[in-house]
Parts: sequence; C-alpha cells; structure tokens
Amino acid sequence: MTTALLFPGQGSQRVGMGRDLAIEYPTAKRTYEEADEVLGFSLSKLCWEGPEDDLTLTKHTQPAILTTSIAVFRVLVQKGLTFDIVAGHSLGEWSALVASGAIELKDAVRLTHLRGTYMQDAVPVGQGSMAALIGLDLDKTRALCEQASQPGEPVEPANLNGAGQIVISGHVNAVDRAIANSKAAGAKLAKKLPVSAPFHCSLMKPAADRLAEAMTGLALKPPSVPVVANVTAEPTQDPAQIQRLLIQQVTAPVRWEESVQAIAKLGVTVAYELGSGAVLKGLVKRIAPEMTVTTIGEPHEVAQFTA
Repeated sequence: MTTALLFPGQGSQRVGMGRDLAIEYPTAKRTYEEADEVLGFSLSKLCWEGPEDDLTLTKHTQPAILTTSIAVFRVLVQKGLTFDIVAGHSLGEWSALVASGAIELKDAVRLTHLRGTYMQDAVPVGQGSMAALIGLDLDKTRALCEQASQPGEPVEPANLNGAGQIVISGHVNAVDRAIANSKAAGAKLAKKLPVSAPFHCSLMKPAADRLAEAMTGLALKPPSVPVVANVTAEPTQDPAQIQRLLIQQVTAPVRWEESVQAIAKLGVTVAYELGSGAVLKGLVKRIAPEMTVTTIGEPHEVAQFTA
C-alpha cells in the first residue's frame, strides 16, 4: 500500500474554487452540474462567484467542498490516478466515501446539504463557538474543558489535529472560560475560530439524530479501498459500520492525528490532497513527515500530476 487520497473539510472553501477546473475539464463541469440538479439551486455559481457570505453558510459550504473535491478526483481518475486508501477531515470523509464508491455523489450532495442545515439549526446563532489551542496534549485539554464546562454549557475537544493543535467546541460561554484559563493550563495560543456552529461536540446531538433519520434507507456499498473513519481512526470497508460512524461523527471528535498515523503504518508514502486549499498537507507534514503530500485543485496542479 503506497498511495492515499485525503479530502479537506469545512474551512477550506473560497470563492472561485473549481471555476478554472470546470472551464478546462468537461468532467469537472458536469460534476458541478450534477450537484446543481440535486440541490435545485446553482451551487456552482456560489463556488465560482460567491458571495462569500452565502458560500460560508454551513448548508452551502459542505456540499460545495464535497463537489469541488470530487470534481478534482474525477479529472484525475481520467488522467490515470490510482490509490490504495482514502480519508477525509470531518466533512471530507463524505468526499472520501464518494471517491471510494461507497456512496453516489448525488446522495452525498443531498445529505451534506442536510447535514449542514441540521448542524446550523442545532444551536442558536451566537450560542456556540470553537477555538484552536496550541501546545496542550489531549489529557490537559480534557481537563481544561471539564473545568470550563457548566450544566447546559459544555465545551469538549473536537478536532485532534496533531502537532500540538486541538480544537475545542461547545457553548460560547464555556469556550470563553476555556480560553481565559488556557494560558495557566500551559497553552501557547488559544484563538477563537470564525465558525457558525460548535461542530463535533454533544450540542450537535439534535443534528446527528436528524441526519440518522435522513439516512434511513440509504444503500451504502462496500468501498473499493479502505476508508479511515474520523471516529475510530481505523480503516473500514463495512457499509453498515460506515453509516453508523457518519452519524456518530457529528458529535464525536475528529481523530485526525491518529488517522494519519494509521495511514502511515500501512506503508503509505504518497498522498494527494484533493480540493480547495492545503490545510491537510500542513498537518500531515507535522504528523508523518515521511509521507509526501501533494495538493491538487487547480488546472496547473493537474498538469503537474500528469507531467
């Protein structure tokens, strides 16, 4: 096993993503058209022209990032891309499942649009928050969160990104308390993130319940290659387990550091980050420096892949 595909999650979006790719490659253009048809509005226009405020709405961001990643993936497959394992950060796990054949794009676009809607609706605007902590291990982060939590105002580790970076998520008051106490706990930096909801924490349970209902009757197929799940940080090809984990993922922390370590242990030396941005490349470089990561999202990067 040598090659992994990695797919970014929320936060990697930008106005203009995928536009040049769709101009140059009909396959990419058709991918966006497929998403537009499923959603009943022009997701492609949102990706290519904005406005940014609309693109950053969670219900739009999630299918937009997914569609962009799969547009890149489909173009590369036509250019001869082969791979042995896939993984994605949070929302990116849906892209990974589409790439592996476990779920069709039309179902993933529809469900990530609903997922984003449900996650946004789960907590009133202004009541949830997230913050990035640098310099604390997981045990110290958990202790900080327990100290800052109060009844009805939880804060919990949400993204275990590796290299000393952990994102916490929860009620805005609890996140503020955690930030205030972070320096005394040993953190080098604590910074609030510009997000619209507190993802991957217990406050998202209403969203998880609604997503489970929306996924009733969905027929997932066994993926063509193992998918490393965020919840377990282990590879799986079991459709029933994958579906359960997608629902659990809404409230569970993203175990990204362990996921990358699991991929590296399987002998992966080359990885491609497909879609918008290069966030995962930076994280992987710190977690598993022996792994070479190439980001591909623009036509010139596709050209370099095929050169």
